[in-house]
Amino acid sequence: MTIAILPNAQARRVFLHRHALSDAPAGPGKGADLHGLIDRIGFVQVDSINTVARAHHMILFARRQAYQPKALARLLEKDRLLWEHWTHDASILPVATFPHWKHRFAADRERLIARWTGWQRQGFVEKFDAVLQQIADHGPVSSSDVGEGEARGSGGWWDWHPSKAALEYLWRTGQIAVTRREGFRKVYDLTERVLHAHHCAPEPTLAETTDWACRAAFDRLGFATSGEIAAYWGLIGPEVAKTWCAAAHARGEIIEVLVENADGALRKSYAQASVLDLPPDPPTRVRILSPFDPALRDRKRAERLFGFDYKIEIYVPEPQRKYGYYVFPVLEGARLIGRIDAKAWREDGVFRVKGFWPERGVTMGAGRLVRLETAVQKMAAFAGSDRVEYMDGWLH
Repeated sequence: MTIAILPNAQARRVFLHRHALSDAPAGPGKGADLHGLIDRIGFVQVDSINTVARAHHMILFARRQAYQPKALARLLEKDRLLWEHWTHDASILPVATFPHWKHRFAADRERLIARWTGWQRQGFVEKFDAVLQQIADHGPVSSSDVGEGEARGSGGWWDWHPSKAALEYLWRTGQIAVTRREGFRKVYDLTERVLHAHHCAPEPTLAETTDWACRAAFDRLGFATSGEIAAYWGLIGPEVAKTWCAAAHARGEIIEVLVENADGALRKSYAQASVLDLPPDPPTRVRILSPFDPALRDRKRAERLFGFDYKIEIYVPEPQRKYGYYVFPVLEGARLIGRIDAKAWREDGVFRVKGFWPERGVTMGAGRLVRLETAVQKMAAFAGSDRVEYMDGWLH
């Protein structure tokens, strides 16, 4: 049987369409529109770095330029249509996914105790009941509200005081939930008080969760290996995904394709048959993306599809950095054209661009430069800056 070849240009368009980056960034960016967008892309990763805006806000702004952070807070903290937990990292997800995390909660109970006991301060397991009772009796808490009198470490994950470790464990295993954030600090309450209906809903069987996780990942990736399917939500292991894909292929529910990489190499993947239909061309506008954008979080996939090799250099000593502390990928249409080093200096109301590095083969003609500068102006306004300053020699 002949296996269809998915040309690189089409593969990129399929992938960006599934991630809502092939549409014009129009729409109100709040309420049902924002909820639908997050459901479409699956989840929004949360990250603390705020040189321009936090990752979750940048992800949504790239797709809805009317978006404002208060719209996300409302869906999370008032409407309870979203919740916060772990995929490959801390993420915001549609609350309808919550029942499928119950299997992960159960699996993590023993796994995390075994893993954390090696590096945590001793005694965090003994704090579980006390922390739960404190929340039950006195309401929501943050990490600063628990562990009175306990020795405080440096603040790194390896040096949490026992009650803070207990708090994180209780969240990771579903016994408490994030009810709101104050600044960037998580505030927790009992899960049944935050997500009552979903907490009390019947638990899907493991087979049902496996089937959902694989189908939902395919909906958002279009094409993938079984390993990529397993990694998408972080709910199932690679062998489980491999078995599911083989069975779904045998039933004719997915097909095998050869995906052409940016370098011309072919990679065998599974796909929904709809990937053979050509999606619409993305608009030629330029978008500045978060390094944690769902379309980029799998760095190897991004490199294969776009020829874009990206590494965050925040832990690299400054003299050894190739680009900058925290540079942002830049997308034009269906092509990643470069990366930009920019920062909002909020005390001065200034958005400073230190450098832009075009990808190999990308020429910065007048039209492209205007589109880039337009994107910079929009991002600066979103970050609350009154003006943009370009450093000398910013265009490399």
